[in-house]
Amino acid sequence: MSVNVVLCGVGGQGTVLASKLSAAAAMSKGIAVKSAETIGMAQRGGSVFSHLRIGNDAVSPMIRSGEADLIIGFEPAETVRMLPFLKKGGAVITSNRPIMPVTSNLGGSSYNGLEMVKYLESLEESGVISRLIVVDTEEASKNLGSSKAVNMVLLGAAARGGFLGDVDIEDIRSAMVKKVKPQFVEMNNKALEYVKI
Repeated sequence: MSVNVVLCGVGGQGTVLASKLSAAAAMSKGIAVKSAETIGMAQRGGSVFSHLRIGNDAVSPMIRSGEADLIIGFEPAETVRMLPFLKKGGAVITSNRPIMPVTSNLGGSSYNGLEMVKYLESLEESGVISRLIVVDTEEASKNLGSSKAVNMVLLGAAARGGFLGDVDIEDIRSAMVKKVKPQFVEMNNKALEYVKI
């Protein structure tokens, strides 16, 4: 049975890399993968999301509404925006750090992401979400010495929590070592282990 994952964030957060690493990790074990990405606004800080289906019974790359087992959200508002894809009882792993859209910044918006996290918590309390993991990615960035490793922090949480089916943390690590520059391997290894589940 396939595992359906939606990864979402804004341009520059490494959403697409996280999706590609997950796919590479699965394929290295002989597991079929289907994926699709929306990256048109990536360079302008716009919405970026990937559909990832891991499993030999996945026929189409697109996940239908209400069929995602997991949402990995790199930004809280983007996580909430993708909720229609989540099945009832699905899991959510999200950053709590908001990224203010340029339009909101210009308009003097007070968006801080907290209301999005509270909304997600209410969905977990009501049973709509079976498991919610909120990661303080600002704190993680400080501890790791870079905000560039946040994608590995969230992906590590997904793998360590068993949310990626037969793809585990070591599979992700092997794929990461092959895809990132050698000088970033150590930092990314630490990022993968950051969330203790």
